[in-house]
Amino acid sequence: MDWWLLLAVFLYFACAVLIIAEIFVPSGGLISVCAMACLIGGLMIFFQSDTVPGWVGIVVALVVIPISLVIAYKIFPLTGFGKSVALSPREPLDGEGIPDTAELKNLLGIIGQVITPLRPVGMCDFSGRRVECVAESGYVDKGKKVKVIKVESTQLTVREVEEN
Repeated sequence: MDWWLLLAVFLYFACAVLIIAEIFVPSGGLISVCAMACLIGGLMIFFQSDTVPGWVGIVVALVVIPISLVIAYKIFPLTGFGKSVALSPREPLDGEGIPDTAELKNLLGIIGQVITPLRPVGMCDFSGRRVECVAESGYVDKGKKVKVIKVESTQLTVREVEEN
């Protein structure tokens, strides 16, 4: 095997490494340009040797480059460095998200207590269930009683209730 062919194989490996590096290192495309230069240089060397190694080089490039990208995306998050820079998957909210409109409609007419001041938006407690509410008008102090007067999508509108 000629040393030129070894250089072409090296350029292919350099291309794969540079493409993987481009995924994780912000370079504005400079690393991609270098990777393409390695690929084209390797192909030129293969084709100067003979057409058969040239076509084999094209097939290898079409197979190796996508495989190296898939491996990089699958293995990188499992490495120590990958774990430190990658975001962790989002944990489920376990019912702490925005309630469905159907669930909120059940609160229509219910009286609850203001947990945080309504200015005009704040949190209210309806029998142990915390829900974000909008005051019908103005400001409602913490600890006041409110009644749900309107449910529109996921927004509860409340009115202050006079305590007897």
